[in-house]
Amino acid sequence: MYFYWVVIKVFMLHLQNMLIQEGKEKASLLYTYRSCIKALPQLPDSMKHSQAELYLETYQVLDLEMSRLRDIQQWQASAASKLAADMQRFSRPERRINGPTVTHLWSMLKLLDVLVQLDHLKNAKASIPNDFSWYKRMQLSFISGLPLTLISVEDILQALIVFAVESLELDFALLFPERHVLLRVLPVLIVLATTSEKDTEALYKRSDPLIPAFPDLHLSPVAIMKELSIYFPKFASQTRLLALPSPHELQPREIQEYPSLEANVAANLYTFVLFAGKLHVSKDGAIRAEHDDFAIRFALCINQLDLLKSTESADVEWCKDVKGNMYDMVVEGFQLLSRWGGRIWEQCAWKFSRPCKDQASEESNNASTFTEERRALVELIGYVKSIGSMMQKYDTLVADALWETIHAEVQDFVQNTLATMLRTSFRRKKDLSRNYYLRILSDMRTLSADWMANTSKQEGDLQTSHQEFEDSRGSHLYPRPVAPTPAQVKLGIFFDHQSEMVATHRMEGVHCLQFLIYEVVSGGNLRRPRGLFNNNGSEIPAEDLKQLETFFYKLGFFLHILDYKVTIASLTDLGFLWFREFYLETSRVIQFPIECSLPWMLIDYVLESQNVGLLESVLMPFDIYNDAAQQALTVLKQRFLYDEIEAEVDHCFDIFVSKLCESIFTYYKSWASRDLLDPSFLFAVDNGEKYAVQPMRFSALFQMTRVKLLGRSINLRCLMSQHMNKIFRENLEFLFDRFESQDICAIVELENLINILKHAHKLLSQDLAIDSFNLIFSEMQENISIVSYSSRLAYQIWIEMQNDFLPNFILCNTTQRFVRSPKLTNVPIQKPSMPYAKPNFYCGNQDLNSAHQSFTRLHNGFFGMPHMFSIVRLLGPRSLPWLIRALLDQISNKIGSLEPMISGLQEMLPKSIGLLPFDGGVAGCLRHIKEQLNWNSKTELKQDVLLAIKEIGSILYWMGLLDVVLREVDTIRFMQLAPWLGFIPGADGQILQSQGDGESPIVNLLKSTTAAIVSNPNLSNPGSFHAMSKQAEAADLLYKANMNAGSVLEYALAFTSAALDKYCNKWSATPKTGFIDITTSKDFYRIFSGLQIEHLEESVLGVPNIHAMLGDSVAWGGCTVIYLLGQQLHFELFDFSYQVLNAAEVEVTELVQTQKNLQGVQGWEPLLEAMKKARRLNNHVFSMLKARCPLEDKVACAIKQSGTPLHRIKFENTVSAYETLPQKGA
Repeated sequence: MYFYWVVIKVFMLHLQNMLIQEGKEKASLLYTYRSCIKALPQLPDSMKHSQAELYLETYQVLDLEMSRLRDIQQWQASAASKLAADMQRFSRPERRINGPTVTHLWSMLKLLDVLVQLDHLKNAKASIPNDFSWYKRMQLSFISGLPLTLISVEDILQALIVFAVESLELDFALLFPERHVLLRVLPVLIVLATTSEKDTEALYKRSDPLIPAFPDLHLSPVAIMKELSIYFPKFASQTRLLALPSPHELQPREIQEYPSLEANVAANLYTFVLFAGKLHVSKDGAIRAEHDDFAIRFALCINQLDLLKSTESADVEWCKDVKGNMYDMVVEGFQLLSRWGGRIWEQCAWKFSRPCKDQASEESNNASTFTEERRALVELIGYVKSIGSMMQKYDTLVADALWETIHAEVQDFVQNTLATMLRTSFRRKKDLSRNYYLRILSDMRTLSADWMANTSKQEGDLQTSHQEFEDSRGSHLYPRPVAPTPAQVKLGIFFDHQSEMVATHRMEGVHCLQFLIYEVVSGGNLRRPRGLFNNNGSEIPAEDLKQLETFFYKLGFFLHILDYKVTIASLTDLGFLWFREFYLETSRVIQFPIECSLPWMLIDYVLESQNVGLLESVLMPFDIYNDAAQQALTVLKQRFLYDEIEAEVDHCFDIFVSKLCESIFTYYKSWASRDLLDPSFLFAVDNGEKYAVQPMRFSALFQMTRVKLLGRSINLRCLMSQHMNKIFRENLEFLFDRFESQDICAIVELENLINILKHAHKLLSQDLAIDSFNLIFSEMQENISIVSYSSRLAYQIWIEMQNDFLPNFILCNTTQRFVRSPKLTNVPIQKPSMPYAKPNFYCGNQDLNSAHQSFTRLHNGFFGMPHMFSIVRLLGPRSLPWLIRALLDQISNKIGSLEPMISGLQEMLPKSIGLLPFDGGVAGCLRHIKEQLNWNSKTELKQDVLLAIKEIGSILYWMGLLDVVLREVDTIRFMQLAPWLGFIPGADGQILQSQGDGESPIVNLLKSTTAAIVSNPNLSNPGSFHAMSKQAEAADLLYKANMNAGSVLEYALAFTSAALDKYCNKWSATPKTGFIDITTSKDFYRIFSGLQIEHLEESVLGVPNIHAMLGDSVAWGGCTVIYLLGQQLHFELFDFSYQVLNAAEVEVTELVQTQKNLQGVQGWEPLLEAMKKARRLNNHVFSMLKARCPLEDKVACAIKQSGTPLHRIKFENTVSAYETLPQKGA
């Protein structure tokens, strides 16, 4: 009889499942519905005559949506009547062996849950009544139709309530969506089953604050009860439950006192893991400990399973233990994933139920999700995804073990445990045909036993008798990794023609066992007190009842374990964290900004927090987008949602890669800055710890070449390489812009920042494939072309020297430094404004920036040797010759501009100037000089001449500093190359070959090595070694050609001399008699002598700032021109200041001999002291010029086209130095 009822019930179950699936599709349609009225155009006043046509077209557009709404109403009526009919069928008084199975109970609960969700969506979505305004007054409830058809169904309602409560308390619901189904339907079941206030108090003692329903929608049991109270008069009298506050009505101080938030609630429906609205998933480390412990034990089980599969003839008991442990680990993993996923959904429901009132609903989610909660949520998402991916990875490995363990559990129960129960009952009750309990137990063995796995039972011997019970003692099972047998699934053969039943065909045996256990335990009584497996009033022995209960709950897990992949996908699906359809509608916006998207909020938090522990999980929130896209296409079946997700993912991922690369760049930049700090500085400072860099673990991200995102495989490593190349180029661009906004003294700071960037590039290149720094530097310097000898940096240095350095800097010969003149200049300086950038474009962070700036700030007020070293290192041998040539051209231009000014001063001088008379003393000499130099009307002209001579002197001294630096660089290079090339230093700085005209050591070494290797007969390819030998010879020639480096200063002096040859006849008159003419007044030395003495007088007497404008560069420029013109001897003999000094010495000597007062001479002491200093400086310049450019030999040096200076070469002085100085070989 009960076989007939089982077939009928399974058919009913299939119909209910189809109804539930249709209901979920209707719920998805309502949840994703968006207003059509907002998208339709509004008719302007000028087209009011076309209003009827617009209404007609609007009706046609909305006609489809109206039909969908009617379909939902029709489905509601059908589902409500079907559910009521099923409840009444199971509540008939004549029912005996037709009690509902667990599957039937779940089907009814799920169908009721769909009705509850539809009812909630209908009330929450305001766009539906707006679009269909003519249905605005309709107050239809999807649940209100149930009481009209529910008559005398108290038994099944109480059975559903008891089953739901027991499933929650005993964790019978393995998946968290199943727990939420039970929680959502319990308030409705309570309302339907209410008969008196006493019954309600017993069934529902406390109220949970809220229950997750949809991603951004939640259900409140209190709200459900209040809404349904108008349809159920009996429940309307329950004033205590109706007076409970809703979640949004709770005050912050009342949340902790709310009864459902207590920690240990055994009688409650479930317990939230929320306290005051915050998610404490890792406050005490419990969840992290669970994750780590499970990961270790699961890996151990996997290793044992691998060992078992690789071992032949393993022990049977050991195999059983290994596979049993694997089964237990899978069940524990499902439970962990379910518990963690439920906590995440419950946290979101709590947050959405309490938005900030002073902001938009969705934006308030950002404000209310605190930092600790974001960290906890990221950690929990990482735990869920990592455990899920680990279990999914070993799907094929654990499948056989799971099937074999399930097979062993079922067969051990039906063949051994049930046999023991039957033997015990057979001895007590001989009449098996009349005993309901024994007959069901016997049928359970008949339906589910796999006798092929039992060595003590023959396949054809299936008679249930006393002999069978005696023979089945001590049977030994051999588990097989197989699905339930056809005998177990024979109840499902009636539905093979249905496509959706094929997937569940193999699991009907489990449903069958659940049904039979339910029947044998309940005995047809749906109102069993204290639960299904309570022993009060039962004919089943307590020991048998306990075994039935244990196996009954195991069967519930079998269904999920058999569907391993689907279960993992369901438990790790976190797509609900992205959807926000309800708040999108209530906020009246088209779409929320990306800052309000929860997945992006979590990603941004990980990047901004720089948490080392979370950094490796930064990609985990992107799985939320994958889950949401899958849910949009397969569950909600809305393509526009997928399009929105795709657009957001594209935007988010671009921002993510950019911010991630910025974080990586900042870390490596800080690391490089820390390495380049002076160790003595770190030792001296008190708080050196603040300069330490916290280690970050980017290695895992660097290895990610395939990131799965919306079905696409993204090479994250390649994207990071591209962005890092871009960031390095942007950083160099910023450094150049910063240097261009400062003076030339900032070259030391520029070199320091470039060195930091280069070191950071070196550190990062060890983990990531990026462009070479030389290539990046050349690109930003704009000298990639092989024919380009200039560069952006060299051009900027030249512009700075031309516009600022030469006019405004003065030389201090004592310190060998150029300093900015304190006197304001009339030369306008136009520079771009200082660019702004984040600290990572400097040294990484603020502390390291301050430390490095404390060093570079020491070089900001002057230009000297450190700056010249920086210029040489930055420009290199490629751009430096271009800068030298530009400076030499500047000398030629200045000399050309001096010619008319010198001519103007010559016109003001007398035709003849003799020696100064000594009889008048110092005062007489100075008075005589003023009479001879009638330049009072040429003040500006004199100033211009001095400034031009000053610039010439500054350039020549600058060349001297450059020569010193290049010689030091060449010396270091020589020390590195000399041993390999066989060079030794000789006299006068010459380089000698240690082996005469023989080959260098490097060539001999490689030739001998090649000869030894080639002589081996087993060598297959000697060509590569011969190529290495040839390359050594080419390198030898290349380096030898560049070893004979000359002097840049000597070349500059030779160039200046050639430039002066053009004006030699005007500035240097040839003596007519061949002897020195003491009365000449037109030569350059006379002009410079007059300028010098007036300059000295003004600096001592009249204008105190005149020396601050010129410095010592005037002496270097004037003396160099005098020396190259061959007028040094004339200058030393006839210079006005020298003659004054001689007159002063004579006057002092005479006064000392006559013992007269020295008061006349003492009045000129400051001027005389200034003249002595000028003479010492002039003598120093002349001595240097004699050493570096002796006029007797007329020697100079040349620079090749490659930029390499040559040694001294004799040449003839002509008008144009550019035409006469050798440019190639010589």
